[in-house]
Amino acid sequence: MVTIQSVSAQFAPKIHRQTRSNRWSRVQQELITGLAGWLPKKPGILLRRLLYPRLFARMGKAVSVEWGSDYRGTQQIEIGNNVFLGRTICLDADVRGGQIQINDDTYILDNVRMFCHLEYGKIIVRENVGIDRGVDIKAHGGRVEIGSGSYIGPYVCLAGPGHIKVGENCMIAAHSGIYANNHIFVDPMTPIKDQGTTNEGIVIEDDCWLGTGVKVLDGVTIGRGSVIGAGAVVTKDIPPYSVAVGIPAMVISQRNK
Repeated sequence: MVTIQSVSAQFAPKIHRQTRSNRWSRVQQELITGLAGWLPKKPGILLRRLLYPRLFARMGKAVSVEWGSDYRGTQQIEIGNNVFLGRTICLDADVRGGQIQINDDTYILDNVRMFCHLEYGKIIVRENVGIDRGVDIKAHGGRVEIGSGSYIGPYVCLAGPGHIKVGENCMIAAHSGIYANNHIFVDPMTPIKDQGTTNEGIVIEDDCWLGTGVKVLDGVTIGRGSVIGAGAVVTKDIPPYSVAVGIPAMVISQRNK
């Protein structure tokens, strides 16, 4: 006869081993980052290049890691070849099923934050991507993907919980916000904070340029080759090769006509 107690007894040793393994990984992570994480300049870069492959799920060749950064859940973080990681950044994949993947020939400048806040949150940065200083990326249980050859400007925010996909060769200028969530407010008799949120997701297709301070709201797709003027608020889908400006963003011309 199978009982809860017998099942628990069967899996208890495995759970215990996993717990011990996780604890040891965290201790090892704290020891190595405490030893090498704050050493500046070339000696620090060389020491981190020697020690940090022990921490990460994968760490490629010719990776430069600057000082003063915070890495959590390192066994769920993959870093490709020829990657530059700036000062005082934070990569946090320390949730069940979390994943941060930074592919080849990518640079991430100072004070960037990447968080997998809820279970199974994933942040995927493809090849040859530039992420400028102060960028904030949060995967609240969803997936945030930045396509190859794209550039994310200073102090841009990308946040779920809906999925966000930025295509290839896109440019997103400083202080823009990509928010794959929205509060529901249809019932005036119920506090807005109690009505829940949407998380339909956002897609920015290949070869788009978003000007300074653009805001993109949940459920929007911006078509390939589109240009969004500075300060615009995008609340509805934008057709491919459009030029759109204003609040809310309105299409004023087509680039392919």
